[in-house]
Amino acid sequence: MSNAIKIFIPAIISFVCGILMTPILTHYFYKYKFWRKTSRNEVAPDEHFRKINGKEELSTPRTGGMIVWMSVIFTIFILIILSFFIDKETSDGLNFLSRSETILPFFALIFASLLGLFDDFIQIYGFKNLTGDPIVLRYIKISTILLIAFIFAWWFYFKLGMTSVYIPFIGYYFIGILFIPFFIMIMLAMFSSSVIDGLDGLSGGVLASIFVAYTVIAFFNGQMDLAAFCAVVTSGILAFLWFNIPPARFYMGESGMIGLTVTISVIAFLTNTVLLLPVIAFPLFVTSVSTVIQMVSKKLLNGKKVFLVAPLHHHFEALGWPKYKITMRYWIISIITSIIGVVLAILQ
Repeated sequence: MSNAIKIFIPAIISFVCGILMTPILTHYFYKYKFWRKTSRNEVAPDEHFRKINGKEELSTPRTGGMIVWMSVIFTIFILIILSFFIDKETSDGLNFLSRSETILPFFALIFASLLGLFDDFIQIYGFKNLTGDPIVLRYIKISTILLIAFIFAWWFYFKLGMTSVYIPFIGYYFIGILFIPFFIMIMLAMFSSSVIDGLDGLSGGVLASIFVAYTVIAFFNGQMDLAAFCAVVTSGILAFLWFNIPPARFYMGESGMIGLTVTISVIAFLTNTVLLLPVIAFPLFVTSVSTVIQMVSKKLLNGKKVFLVAPLHHHFEALGWPKYKITMRYWIISIITSIIGVVLAILQ
């Protein structure tokens, strides 16, 4: 079976699954009111944030990310069922779940997404004093991500024998046991970029272009299972985005953002493009950096801020840019930087 079919058929199945399941999920999202019960404006100390943050978060479900990873799961399940009705050669050609390429990113997606879903439910149901993303909840999430990152770093180092980092156009640079803290640092950095989910359609468009980029990169690397996996995730994101065009029917939420950003870090290591992440995932990179700059500025300069509101897309919103303009411009930038990253990855 050709490599193109191996990629496109699972991707089509994923998109169809996402489109078909979304109306059902949306019904339950609204029936059980899967949105914040307390506005962040009540605890926001910043007047600019209160100005740009509307009441939509108190009436729009925040668990839309479930559509993405459930599309992946259903696609795998459908391919397993099909294997009982088609010949083994065709079945093996369509199956993209493999130990060498896709087991790790698949489990990263599921475990991290479940962590995000737990966080979403805390915000929805208001468990104790954990609503509003307090410091204690942030510590819980970061600690869990650290644990997930350590497990994957251990697996990469001891099971896959990864002890080097690939430097574009130069080659492999041996770092030995330092690979483990380096891996953890990259996953934490990607996790921090999940705050890009702040405007209708913003995160979906950016993430779709990144996963398309990794579909192409994996394809040219000869990692066909990984290319198919990235295509399946892309299709799930596109199904989400179909219903997320402004006005959003639901938000990506932590149930999608944490899983997808953590998965990107795993894929980057599998494709030897981790040092190209600031290019391929440029909007995510800028989002993280702007947040860090704002925090450091407030600490070191007695509360003075670099941006009106962080992360960066909210700064533009506070300046008066319409939300749809910010979203579309982020999409354009993401497509351009993803293409540049693909070219650099292929040429390296």
